[in-house]
Amino acid sequence: MAEPLIHVRHLYKSYGDLVAVNDLDFDVPPAQCVAFLGPNGAGKTTMMKTLYGKADPDRRDETEIRVLGFDPRSDELEVKARSGVVPQENSLDVELNVLQNLRIFSTFYGIPWRRARDRVDYLLDFMELEEKRTAKVRELSGGMQRRLIIARALLNNPSLLILDEPTTGLDPQVRQLIWDKLRSLKRSGVTILLTTHYMDEAFQIADSVLIMDHGVKVLEGNPGQLLTEHMESHVLELINADAKPKVESHISDGEIRTEGSGERILYYSSDLDRLQAMVGDLSPGDYHLRQVNLEDLFLKSTGRSLNVHQ
Repeated sequence: MAEPLIHVRHLYKSYGDLVAVNDLDFDVPPAQCVAFLGPNGAGKTTMMKTLYGKADPDRRDETEIRVLGFDPRSDELEVKARSGVVPQENSLDVELNVLQNLRIFSTFYGIPWRRARDRVDYLLDFMELEEKRTAKVRELSGGMQRRLIIARALLNNPSLLILDEPTTGLDPQVRQLIWDKLRSLKRSGVTILLTTHYMDEAFQIADSVLIMDHGVKVLEGNPGQLLTEHMESHVLELINADAKPKVESHISDGEIRTEGSGERILYYSSDLDRLQAMVGDLSPGDYHLRQVNLEDLFLKSTGRSLNVHQ
């Protein structure tokens, strides 16, 4: 088995009384995508920042961190030179055009423009921004700006790409385009770390997911395998609460797991015929019968109510 590209043991980070990350362990193999999932305030962004040296973890003697063979606490520049980071916020210079933004950033890596120019041309084509190379950033759509930030993060041809909620607020077409680009990068050997609130995004592109809550790892593994191990196969979402007596008249044993979610009631079971029988007397608008997905597992693991940090 290949040596992990990232190795983390006993990671702690607090801000005053707030424990952001609490004894977190994980490994990331090379050329894989790992998605970190969790409610707001779960510690995902803090954890990411410790990997590239922007946040210094607590308990220095107890914590082990190796990123690309380096300890970001002492070799921050070595890690950053081999990594690309896409932060949550858009940090582009809106008064400059696309090409100027990339050119300035290439100087931060010490890449001479003569050499960087070919890389910039490739990245603009890769991220489908070639026609916007002379457009000012403020003239770009939100999706174009996110693609430009990803292109910027790839200027140094990194071995590791760290993306913190890269597609939040983007339309489905742009999200699908970015997913395709991330798959292509992974096939080329780039290791990808991703935080996201889109469960379908994690399921589509991640080889492994790590679900965090209150700074603690709750579940970790391949998303499809986690669904098989921890969830029933199907769920009946009852949208019309008035139909509850009709549905529950079919429940006579413990084969149906029930959860409440605001106006909805959810009935989970691996017996699809049983769930179909439960909706026999209902109107189509009363319910939705579907396969379980990663969001169901996420909510089962972290709870359906908001925590104090959300």
